[in-house]
Amino acid sequence: MPRRSELSRSDLWDAVHVERRALIADLQGLEPEQWEAASGCAGWTVHDVAAHLVDVWTTTRLGFARRLLAAGFDFDRDNQLGVERERRATPAETLRAMRDAAGRTDAPPAPLASRLVEEIAHGDDIRRPLGIAHPYPLGAVMPALDHQLATPAAFGGAKERLGGMRLVATDARLRRGDGPEVRGTALALLLVATGRDVALEELAGEGAALLREASPDVGSAPW
Repeated sequence: MPRRSELSRSDLWDAVHVERRALIADLQGLEPEQWEAASGCAGWTVHDVAAHLVDVWTTTRLGFARRLLAAGFDFDRDNQLGVERERRATPAETLRAMRDAAGRTDAPPAPLASRLVEEIAHGDDIRRPLGIAHPYPLGAVMPALDHQLATPAAFGGAKERLGGMRLVATDARLRRGDGPEVRGTALALLLVATGRDVALEELAGEGAALLREASPDVGSAPW
C-alpha cells in the first residue's frame, strides 16, 4: 500500500512550484547585504544558493549528463560551476532568472521527490540565517522526508545514518523505524536527513543525543 505521504507526479510538481514562488517572494524584500550573507551551505552566500537553484531548475537529464562529464564526474565541482554560471551580476538579475525558471518541470535523472528535498532544504539554507520564517507544508515535507529515509548516503540520502533509529514527528502522524528515538518536527527531521545538522538542536530523544555526539560540524550542509 502506498504511504500516505506519497504524491502523484502532478501534485508533486505543484508542491515544488508553490515552494519556488514562496522563496522568490521572500527574496524580493532582501537588502543587498543580506544577499551576501553566509547561507546554510558551507562556503556559499545567499546569492550563491539562489544561483544554484536557477541551475537546478533549468537542468535537463541530458544536460546533467553532459555537465557531469565536463566536471570529471565530481558533483561538488559541477555544483560550483553551476553557481558560477547562473549567478548574475546583481541580485535583481538573479532573482529575475529565478522567476523565469520557477515554472519549469525539468529535472536531472533522479526521483521526482528529490525536487521537493531541494526546494525545502535550500529554502531553509537561505531563510534560517536571515531569520525568515516560512510554514513549509507537511504535504511537501513528508514525501521529501520519506525519500531521504529510503535513499542511500551515496545518493545524498540518510538511509544508513537514520535507518537504525525510531523517528517520531511531533507535528505529523509519522513513526518510522526501530531503535533509539529521534523526536521533533517533520521539518527538523527532514533537514537532519539532508545533512543539515543545524536542526539537531531542535530534536529530542536518545537518538538525537547520539546524532549530536557523532556530528562535530553542526551547521554545515553537503549540497
